[in-house]
Amino acid sequence: MIVLKIILWIIAIAAAVGVVATVADLLGKRGGHKPYGPYERFVKRGLDAFLATGALIVLSPILLVTAVLVRVKLGSPVLFTQERPGRDGKIFKLYKFRTMTDARDENGELLPDDQRLPAFGQKLRSTSLDELPELINMIKGDMAVVGPRPLLVRYLPRYNAHQARRHEVRPGFTGLAQVHGRNAISWEEKFDWDVKYVDNITFKGDLQIIIDTVKTVLKREGISGAAGEATMTEFMGSEEHNG
Repeated sequence: MIVLKIILWIIAIAAAVGVVATVADLLGKRGGHKPYGPYERFVKRGLDAFLATGALIVLSPILLVTAVLVRVKLGSPVLFTQERPGRDGKIFKLYKFRTMTDARDENGELLPDDQRLPAFGQKLRSTSLDELPELINMIKGDMAVVGPRPLLVRYLPRYNAHQARRHEVRPGFTGLAQVHGRNAISWEEKFDWDVKYVDNITFKGDLQIIIDTVKTVLKREGISGAAGEATMTEFMGSEEHNG
């Protein structure tokens, strides 16, 4: 009975947050993006908040243990925060567990990413545990469960018109690009997948992306970027959009 009561309380709290998020989204200002259908317009935001709140409560023990391990193995701060562009290019603060050290060379300059990413940090990234604090961003409305991944602010002026459309919707914890190669495909391919998602947001599609994401994480596919690099190479812009 106690377990059932706890489950019902979690559902009730998550549902309340979801309702508030839905109302706020419906009353809030929107950009020029036209929702694909009723799911995107009336359900997606509330469902995202509901799922993120429930996940944050249920996974809180894992979050706590991960935070302690990060503090012990990598030092403080435990959370890595960085400004990222969200829907309509609005800047928000992204939360993640830190995965890299602050190791520097003799001149005081930070070492390359691959030299500052220890085995523990690699494990966090391969399991996506480093991204669990993004649940807070989802509850706040900065992000969605599914959508184009939030990239760096300095990339904004480098997108062509086609690529910039990825910012018509909230960025997501996972998306089409993440289940079609993740860091193993080119930037242009990533953005094509992002825009394809923007134009076809459905419940069935989101559910399939979530399922495929779980499979990708379990297989640990596409974690690394180019050969010899810990992450994707920096996006410097495209001469033109192909396709």
